[in-house]
Amino acid sequence: MKKNFLVLFILGVMLHVSAQKTYIWCGMLIDGIADEPKKNMTIVIEKNKIVAVESGYSTMGANDKTIDLKTKTVTPGWIDCHVHLSHETNPNVYLERFQLNDVDYAYRSVIFSKKTLMAGFTTVRDAGGAIVISLKKAINQGLIDGPRIIAAGTPIGSTGSHGDPTNGYRSDLMGDPGPRIGIANGVDECIKAVRQRYKEGSDVIKIMATGGVLDVSTNGSGAQYTEEEMKAIVQTAKDYGLKVMAHAHGAEGIKRALRAGVISIEHGTLMDDECIELFKKYNAWYVPTIIAGKSVSDSAKIPNYYPPVVAKKAIEIGPKLQTTFARAYKAGVKIAFGTDAGVYKHGNNWLEFTYMIEAGMKPMDAVKAATINAAELLGLKDQLGSIEAGKLADIVAVDGDPLKDPKSFGKVVFVMKDGVVYKQ
Repeated sequence: MKKNFLVLFILGVMLHVSAQKTYIWCGMLIDGIADEPKKNMTIVIEKNKIVAVESGYSTMGANDKTIDLKTKTVTPGWIDCHVHLSHETNPNVYLERFQLNDVDYAYRSVIFSKKTLMAGFTTVRDAGGAIVISLKKAINQGLIDGPRIIAAGTPIGSTGSHGDPTNGYRSDLMGDPGPRIGIANGVDECIKAVRQRYKEGSDVIKIMATGGVLDVSTNGSGAQYTEEEMKAIVQTAKDYGLKVMAHAHGAEGIKRALRAGVISIEHGTLMDDECIELFKKYNAWYVPTIIAGKSVSDSAKIPNYYPPVVAKKAIEIGPKLQTTFARAYKAGVKIAFGTDAGVYKHGNNWLEFTYMIEAGMKPMDAVKAATINAAELLGLKDQLGSIEAGKLADIVAVDGDPLKDPKSFGKVVFVMKDGVVYKQ
């Protein structure tokens, strides 16, 4: 009898402890769903999930705890759909390719990851970098602090494309990179490259549909894959349960990628009216990265920051991104927040909010672009992107009202990811 009583007592204590809840009192709540903020709200969290969102400041139980954010604006954790956690811009980046090993980039990525999380970004889609798959694992295992990562791993591009790591090398160093390191030509190699990414653990496939700005090739906008090749990539990715994101500046490459079935276009700088119609027809997402355009054009004006061929492209393409974004938003293209972090200093991702609003986006739409819209793009809408019962407890708070003062996005005072407080 005593033994049974002891067992029941222990079970009761265990159940009582496991039921401990956290109550977050929110002065103003932007939940990622409503078009207007809500005042004086309480978020109730148990373990790593939101279990209730209540009007007023709810009373906690004896063993529960409260987090007082009555003077703050609270939102879902922000999502950046285009980052590069393995590197960061600097004048020596082209020389560093010959000086640094993967482990050097890996150590840097630990710092960049924490900066990103502390800036309020609890989830990111990393758009290229083989080491980031290992970085993701380390974060998931709790070894280091960082955002939840959806990793593309090594991007896929054609010979001489924006993704070719040997562009600009002397001839005896160029070699002939193949699908294993992301350079694929023709349908068969494109299929093999996707399968290699799957084998390595990529969560999403990234392709280089057009030229780019920061590689040392001359053309930053021309199409660099045929539609047939891109369709092979998209279909193979689909077979393996993956979706495809496409780096694209020029209109022709954007059109080919959209017709091929990619889930999102990154940058989209030179899109025309036909591109806009194709976005709508295929229900694809646009990830603008305005801050990247501003950053590269600013850096290009600094003597010797970039090689001349890069500086020329940066000045030509960079300033056009914000205008393109304004056209796409006005036309009703679906937009998800993305910045190309690494092209600028990590931790400044929040500036994208200010540039989107500056270009005419409603402040609430900007928040949704980085929350519920981004979650939908990543296929995580059932887990992330809004503050409602059943979602993971990813929560951010800022000083001030970001709907009235966009600079408030840069005043993050509280960060919770997966129910764990990282900044308070």
